[in-house]
Amino acid sequence: MEMAPNTRLVLHAFSWSLLAAISICSQKDIACLKSIRASLDDPHDYFKSSWNFNNTTKVSVCNFVGIECWHADDNEVLNIRLTNMGLKGQFPLGIVKCKRLMRLDLSNNQLSGPIPSNISKLFRFGTAIDISSNRFSGNIPKRIANCTFLNSLNLSNNQLTGFIPPELILLHRMKNFSVANNQLYGPVPLFNLSLSKDSFVGNPGLCGNPLEPCIDHKNSPFKNGFIIGYSVSVVSVITIFMFYFVPCMHRNERNKLLRHFILNLIWNRTRKVNMTQNSHQTSQMVLPDILHETSRETSMLVELVSRMSYSDLYEVTNEFSGENIIGHGQMGTTYKATSSSGCLLAIKRLFDTQKFDEHFITELKTLGRLRHDNLVPLLGFCIESKEKLLVYKYMSNGNLYDLLHPLEKRRTIGWPLRLKIAYGVAKGLVWLHQNCNYKVIHLDICSRCILLDQNFEPKISNFSEAMLMKSNNRYWSSSFDMDSEFWESSFVKEDVYRFGILVLELISRKEPSELTDLARSGDESIGKWVVDDVKSSGFVDGGLVGHGFDVEIFEILRVAWNCVQPNPDERPAMLQVHKIMNGFSKKYAYPL
Repeated sequence: MEMAPNTRLVLHAFSWSLLAAISICSQKDIACLKSIRASLDDPHDYFKSSWNFNNTTKVSVCNFVGIECWHADDNEVLNIRLTNMGLKGQFPLGIVKCKRLMRLDLSNNQLSGPIPSNISKLFRFGTAIDISSNRFSGNIPKRIANCTFLNSLNLSNNQLTGFIPPELILLHRMKNFSVANNQLYGPVPLFNLSLSKDSFVGNPGLCGNPLEPCIDHKNSPFKNGFIIGYSVSVVSVITIFMFYFVPCMHRNERNKLLRHFILNLIWNRTRKVNMTQNSHQTSQMVLPDILHETSRETSMLVELVSRMSYSDLYEVTNEFSGENIIGHGQMGTTYKATSSSGCLLAIKRLFDTQKFDEHFITELKTLGRLRHDNLVPLLGFCIESKEKLLVYKYMSNGNLYDLLHPLEKRRTIGWPLRLKIAYGVAKGLVWLHQNCNYKVIHLDICSRCILLDQNFEPKISNFSEAMLMKSNNRYWSSSFDMDSEFWESSFVKEDVYRFGILVLELISRKEPSELTDLARSGDESIGKWVVDDVKSSGFVDGGLVGHGFDVEIFEILRVAWNCVQPNPDERPAMLQVHKIMNGFSKKYAYPL
């Protein structure tokens, strides 16, 4: 089939845009290396003579000492390894111009000065930093926690002082970490990975697992002040940690709505650590039963959502009959039912485990407080004895994942319907992000949590991982402030990324896990992969091509490409995405 003229035009535009982008990246990488060369003293001329920028025809940085490129002919720097060269100077700020730099290894030199406080801006989506065995001094900047792609951080054998920032537990991809042989003091943060003593030895002031227990000097004013300050920091950090990283890693311990519960959780953890360290015994702290049917918290929930009788729900589901099961999830089983008034219901019955209490509250407090055409309606809840149930309006067309990836024969899904679904989800997310009273970050947007009503209008569901903030950037029902820049880059832009994956899934009908792996792999940028596949007609679902929508599809594809950029700062806001999609959606008469 011959390609339409408009399609060829768009593909040519994409090709020229890609070539221009590569050219711009190459020039920036050359500028990056020039800056690094100028900032470092190379007394033994190990690398500077190799870094020759005087070639009047073409500079090939891929042949420079210590430089590895993504590809031999594109001058995009992948890794910089300048180790054991006796280099002098300070941390090279010029790395900010190497936009796709993954690994920075400056170990075994004589570099000095502080680690830049804005390191997350310099190395935002890099995966490894090794500046061990140098002379770096000062504090470890807490903003390293914003380098969310880091999986290896080696700061050992320097002259660093102060505490280990508790914010570092936010680095959920971390596999290797060492601050050995510095001048650090205070307790070791509660990292979510197994670290040996070797990662912390040589810092006489450090204490806590896996080192010796911290000694509690009860009568020391300094110690009391330190405990207060550190505890407040731990509350903030663990709260952020619970909210953001659960979706990717399937971890629990998540709540952000009830200050009472958050404080109890944190202090229980603190007490657990103290008991373990002081007695060298393990003990299991039991979370408070905040969802007892007569508790104050349960009474508060009634103000938001109707409380329903267990016996009534038991009856309408035919005693929770297996014939009425319409879904199984991580938290429980969902049943279809019909109320006495004839309304179709979806009733989620949570598993009998206390670990989902936080998720239960988050779902209730979010959907109970918010109403929008593109959010699934929460009609009620039930707490009786050990039973916890959530009651929603039934969505007759199931979820988007099952529509795109049916077990039986695929049905044809036209482009106008796919665009309608993407536009509706975008509209819902904009409303959540921009709400004047509460800002909500979903953090788990995927095709399985997009439900479709009888008109295929999308409804965002599953708010058990969501994060709810007041308009003044404070956690709901707490006094902890959230830095607006950190909120935007680490939370809001995560929703944008997941929305981009969702749109790519709508366009390609590829599995979301495949799209996510490709986007996060680091082997190739998702944008380049998408463009290359579009050229060969291998990415866009074959059922969409050649029906008069090609130009429109490629424009929306470009939007999705921008949403999944590795650097959160380069992703658009959902409001921008919504405006672009709104321009296309006006062409169609809904419902379809």
